[in-house]
Amino acid sequence: LLTLFRPATGQVRAKGVTNAPNVVLPPWLQTELLQVLAELPEAPTTDSNPSTHAQWATWLGHVPHLPLPRLRLILVWDNLAGHLSSTMVIWLFAHGVLPLYTPLSGSWLNMAESVQRSLCGRALNGQHPQSAAEIITWLEDTVAGWNAAPTPFVWDGKRRERRLRAKQRRLGGSAAILAHHQFIAA
Repeated sequence: LLTLFRPATGQVRAKGVTNAPNVVLPPWLQTELLQVLAELPEAPTTDSNPSTHAQWATWLGHVPHLPLPRLRLILVWDNLAGHLSSTMVIWLFAHGVLPLYTPLSGSWLNMAESVQRSLCGRALNGQHPQSAAEIITWLEDTVAGWNAAPTPFVWDGKRRERRLRAKQRRLGGSAAILAHHQFIAA
């Protein structure tokens, strides 16, 4: 499942595939990113404005020796070989897209991975597929259902509150514990 996830809106762009070699992934990704960029406010194609370079330098630590447009989108993805190709990275930079790579063994930092697990679980729960095409259909239908009522990602949202309550129960077992674990008597 090729997936682009926009945390602010919860929208998912996805395509079911039987495999994702470099002849499949980059063209799909470029097409989807062009659509995403078209939905964003207009930006100048090139800009030598120092603030533009400062935006890139903030994320990269330096500014590449390329003519850079205004930074329009930050793309978080993993370290697949196709994602690291100079052709793809130059294409992203030319379109104002900054790729940020998750650390090796850090796929949990890529929110699209979490959304994929959720979508796959929903699509395949209790099912007994007979073919790859059937799985792809179920996945794409599940994505369409998700997008009908997407769930935006919110930092410190309800999940964090649930985790804190669970931690409180594990540590104290009672609501009468001290919030900051201070000693009553010294």
